[in-house]
Amino acid sequence: MTFGATATTPVVVQPGDYVVVDTGDPLPEGCDAVVMIEDVVYPEGLDASSLGTCPVTLFAAIAPWGNVRQIGEDICAGEMLLTSNVRVAPAAMGAMLAAGVQEVEVIARPRVGIIPTGDEVVAPSANPQPGDVMEFNSTIFSGMVRQWGAEPVVYPIVKDKPDLVRSAVQRAADECDIVLLNAGSSAGRDDYSSRAVAEVGELLYHGIAIKPGKPAILGCAGEGAGASAIVGVPGYPVSGIIVVEQLVKPLVEHLLGCSADHAETVEATLARPCMSSLKYEEFVRVRLGVVGGKTVATPLSRGAGVVTSFVKADGIMSIPQNSEGLEAGQTAKVSLLRPFEDIANSLVVIGSHDPLIDEVAQLMHARWPKLSVASTHVGSMGAIVAAKRGENHCGGIHLLDEATGEYNEAYLEKHFPKGGVRQVECVYRQQGLMVAPGNPLGIGSLADLAQDGRSYVNRQKGSGTRILADYTCKQAGIDPATIYGYDHEEFTHTAVATLVAAGSADAGMGIYSAAKMYGLGFVPVCEEQYDLLIPDYAWDTPMVQALLEVLRSDAFRTRMEQLGGYRVDQPGRIRRHYK
Repeated sequence: MTFGATATTPVVVQPGDYVVVDTGDPLPEGCDAVVMIEDVVYPEGLDASSLGTCPVTLFAAIAPWGNVRQIGEDICAGEMLLTSNVRVAPAAMGAMLAAGVQEVEVIARPRVGIIPTGDEVVAPSANPQPGDVMEFNSTIFSGMVRQWGAEPVVYPIVKDKPDLVRSAVQRAADECDIVLLNAGSSAGRDDYSSRAVAEVGELLYHGIAIKPGKPAILGCAGEGAGASAIVGVPGYPVSGIIVVEQLVKPLVEHLLGCSADHAETVEATLARPCMSSLKYEEFVRVRLGVVGGKTVATPLSRGAGVVTSFVKADGIMSIPQNSEGLEAGQTAKVSLLRPFEDIANSLVVIGSHDPLIDEVAQLMHARWPKLSVASTHVGSMGAIVAAKRGENHCGGIHLLDEATGEYNEAYLEKHFPKGGVRQVECVYRQQGLMVAPGNPLGIGSLADLAQDGRSYVNRQKGSGTRILADYTCKQAGIDPATIYGYDHEEFTHTAVATLVAAGSADAGMGIYSAAKMYGLGFVPVCEEQYDLLIPDYAWDTPMVQALLEVLRSDAFRTRMEQLGGYRVDQPGRIRRHYK
């Protein structure tokens, strides 16, 4: 009927020779093609409301079955929509309903029972008492297993009594597919976990060759379809996270019959050495950044109780068993904890610590949500080493030249004789001795700490603060060996302030803002120049340019005034370009 219709030879179709339909309607009897309404021309003065009662003109032919979805186009009876043992995604749910499938048998979510134990462990509280340990491992583990598709069941905290631990394990084994018995897996006086597992079922292993997580327990209870796996998880949070990731995740995947989403892996160059024991496979948290097209990994604190290292970590690096570790510059595989795109948009800051780095990170991310800051605190000399290796975008430096009393220039001239870096102004800040509130010991200088019974906490060698402390001792004729704790090293000003606030040290050299954060007394020593070292290779990157914009902003000045102890002159100004 439409054959031969063109722009010069249109075809007129009379009422009764066509049927009006809506999108999705079944094709009427006797019809084999559909013309879209936008290709229909009505008589002058009429519109779509007149369709069916008036002749219409077509300027293009329509082939048989044009604009018609054939039966079976999507799926035919007898075809398979999904195989077994796959996750039912939202699109698959829609496809099943479209095919008339309204019910489907699924594998029940595995139930993972989590039993926190310990006399010292308490539920989260706004007012914990001295000696209380806040129980948060169950919150971490619940989130992990739920992410993998299992259903967590958290039981009440169990005191360190053998019969109570055994009863809790028995109950969880009866009710759950997997049991996580948290804490009590080591060889301490009150560690009853292995005994409880053996009494409830079978103790398979106590101790595995991974670090952290060495004391983990593997056991089982029951038989056949009703059997439960039991995993004794160390109480230290980082150890627990590693054990749950490495041992419990495969169990959940086995029970579900399919794999959970596995982390992306990348090859990264190690920014500093990372030694390891031959006895274990070791899992190390790292910060990552992309500098000059190279992915750089900087190891974080490896303490088993440092749960914040997981918050800061971008990935997990595995050091194989029977290896003594990795040297700086070697490459290693890293499993990512966040998308690589986010890592590629991170400003990599490796150098001297200052709380202002966190403020910069906050201001940058608020202004440019796709940008972030990955900072590692290794001291001022660490910033120089990282820049020479091409492993950072910038780093804080405050290196005092004893010969001139000036900051930074002498070191940059020495270490970059061929140039290639910029010395950028950041802030001037107050350095001094952080002491107990009110300074009850009357500490006025490092000389006062040479007295018996007084203790000190220092910064690590290579940091600008350590150089200042050494210089101060030299000027006053003090032998550092006479100061108790002079070799006790911490990597940040806030770590030093924490120890002074806790009474673990009577004093520590640091900046005023850290003392203020902890409500400490402060004995000024000097005002120092804190600059940023920015290599030329990083200067034009979006991250560095965003950093410079933040430094020059009124918001940055306001935050420095609120922190206290800073003098802001011309942040972001190039003091000197070493060429």
